[in-house]
Amino acid sequence: MTKSPKRPPAGLPDKDTLLAFLREAGSAEKTDIARHFGLKGGDRRALREMIRELEAEGRLGKRGRKGFSEAGALPPIGVADVIERDGDGELYVRLVEAGADAPRALLMPDKAKPGPAPGLGDRLLVKFQRGDDGWEARLIKRLDAGTNRVLGVIRKSARETRVEPVDRRSKDVLLVPQAQSGDLRDGDLVLAAIEKGDQRYGPKRGKILEHIGKEDDPRAASLIAIHAHGVPTGFSEAVEREAEDQELPTLKGREDLREIPFITIDPADARDHDDAVYAARDEDPKNPGGWIVWVAIADVAAYVRPGSQLDREARDKGNSTYFPDRVEPMLPEVLSNGLCSLKEGENRACLAVRMVFDKDGRKTGHKFVRGLMRSHAKLSYEQAQAAIDGPEKGGGADDTTGPIMETILYPLWNAYHAMLKGRLKRSPLQIESAERRIRMAPDGGIASIEKRASLEAHRLIEEMMIQANVCAAETLEQKKTPLIYRVHDAPSQEKIFNLADFLSTIGKPWNKGEPGTTKRFNKLLDETRDGEYADVVNEVVLRTQMQAIYSPDNVGHFGLNLDRYAHFTSPIRRYSDLIVHRGLIRALGLGKDGLTDREIAELPAIAEGVTMTERRSMAAERDAMDRYIAAFLEDRVGATFTGRITGVTRFGLFIRLDETGADGLVPVSTLGGEYFAHDDRAHALVGERTGKRFTLGRMVEVRLVEATPVTGGLVFEMLSEPEPRDPNAPPPRYGVRGRGGDGPPMRGKNRPGGPKPRNGSKPSGGLKGVRKGKRR
Repeated sequence: MTKSPKRPPAGLPDKDTLLAFLREAGSAEKTDIARHFGLKGGDRRALREMIRELEAEGRLGKRGRKGFSEAGALPPIGVADVIERDGDGELYVRLVEAGADAPRALLMPDKAKPGPAPGLGDRLLVKFQRGDDGWEARLIKRLDAGTNRVLGVIRKSARETRVEPVDRRSKDVLLVPQAQSGDLRDGDLVLAAIEKGDQRYGPKRGKILEHIGKEDDPRAASLIAIHAHGVPTGFSEAVEREAEDQELPTLKGREDLREIPFITIDPADARDHDDAVYAARDEDPKNPGGWIVWVAIADVAAYVRPGSQLDREARDKGNSTYFPDRVEPMLPEVLSNGLCSLKEGENRACLAVRMVFDKDGRKTGHKFVRGLMRSHAKLSYEQAQAAIDGPEKGGGADDTTGPIMETILYPLWNAYHAMLKGRLKRSPLQIESAERRIRMAPDGGIASIEKRASLEAHRLIEEMMIQANVCAAETLEQKKTPLIYRVHDAPSQEKIFNLADFLSTIGKPWNKGEPGTTKRFNKLLDETRDGEYADVVNEVVLRTQMQAIYSPDNVGHFGLNLDRYAHFTSPIRRYSDLIVHRGLIRALGLGKDGLTDREIAELPAIAEGVTMTERRSMAAERDAMDRYIAAFLEDRVGATFTGRITGVTRFGLFIRLDETGADGLVPVSTLGGEYFAHDDRAHALVGERTGKRFTLGRMVEVRLVEATPVTGGLVFEMLSEPEPRDPNAPPPRYGVRGRGGDGPPMRGKNRPGGPKPRNGSKPSGGLKGVRKGKRR
């Protein structure tokens, strides 16, 4: 919270005074508001009622788990995109995580910042504040320095050579000088720079910076994604040497945990093993039916020390980035797959937490130790699940799981079932997502796209990791050591209103004044889980949520319904976890390689950095998946598919195919012989003449008419007829109209609905693979 305004005379404020206080303070909790106005007893109860009324009126929004701010308020600092330039040349930005509904802010000029001025499309870290004429933003840091670069494919003709961008949103087709194009071939992937000059018409001039590969290379999808999103690749020679010079720590200063029969449970193709687990009955008579659960995590801090070359490059990468055919790791392989990986039968340094749970899954205590451990078995999720299921469920033990069933696997599952009671009581958000994975063929092509099974073994490891993360946050708070939290804010009031509008169209009531708690969301999901709207309600609830970020300031984790949460369990692949490890080492006196004073001072910048690198990786992973799927479907152009409408916009319908989970667009211009207008409240495209509609969540049949692997674009033709007019529907709230297929052609800005997206662009979200330790 920012500095509180001057204290007024004691007494219950009116609504405008309360909003004025929040506008100046930024945000505040109820206790802070009551303290500021000197409220006691009945006045505090009246304040709570006033806050509920302001929420119902849409004038007040949540900020964090307990805080409030004026509706539409922007955070003090955030990541924003430059979205608009007005007639006077002024630039406007919009907060990225809030989407199109967020207010725009005027980007204030700052001549003190070095380098070129920001331009349209740039992503910036800015400080928001209210000005006399609305919101203003001041630049802190540019997050994308390569805005004048184009990743594209060479297209050669007898007279010229062009670079066509692989980014569906880019319009910068570059003309390459003949002197540079001699060695280039049609279909080459290149990185080019836009040449500066006074050229106003025709293709821009460019120069080739790097030859990356071939358009038809099976690995092109990940190569394009890596370069398009600026994911750092490889390591410097100095870092490789530093990693190779590391040695396995001895027992000095460590607890010997090698006799504890830890095991690792990971995806079958995992090469780096961050975590190992073990559980046993608690023999303390004061805890009947209770359990001891150990979680051991690779001690990356023992090898990657603050200020070292290894540390600087790990911080720059922020996290590992995963593609179907490769991984761009945060740490060199000698560490990520070697000394830091908890390999079966080998001594490994670890930071471990011993947790105690009662029979109802309530954690009653925990303790961290820095130790030396040895994994007793390496299992895949499927292997562990088959052993637990037994022959009666089509599974059974094998040579690895058979000897450890009684001593390790059964206790682990029994401990988890006790922990599950506590989880169910906590009621975290129960959104289900149909995750898919791409299986690669030996030649680098795609063998198959298949649904990823959701096993109890996945949930067991997830819950044990969540509890270990909670322990890390609790310990650092108790020791008054600063840390980076993993925070997930509550949905904004605007998002709740949009959800309520949609639910009214399917007959599911949601009072707009009703707070969006995890229990309320779960109740909605349970009520619709087996009905025709199950998938779409799940999708809309997911879109209602805010994005999780890293922050040195705690607002809790809404999705997990936890007051404090930190990432501790994956330091091999997340820099945030390494910072938390160093904090624990410092707080508990476990060594001299803990968090430094300088790192503590830099925690806000580190948190912003790792949030940015995580989103960079997520975007790259999503783009690569889109391109691989487009390549997989390229040979099936003309085929028909069943799918579900997962997005409704003014320019068309987004369809997700049942068979592969692929997302593509049905352009509004292909929908029929009338105008189709976007009713944003009903999440529908509605024919203005007939009232027929295409609604969110409906199952439809489509024909694939275009698949473009280099951009990842899929374009469909709608085969299903629209639904008839709904006589009970409220009057539509139309956005921009979209043109049907018949009638006079309309081009460019004059065509209702705006220009057709290039090659079937998709909304953010898309299809994304999953690996252990989802980004929560």
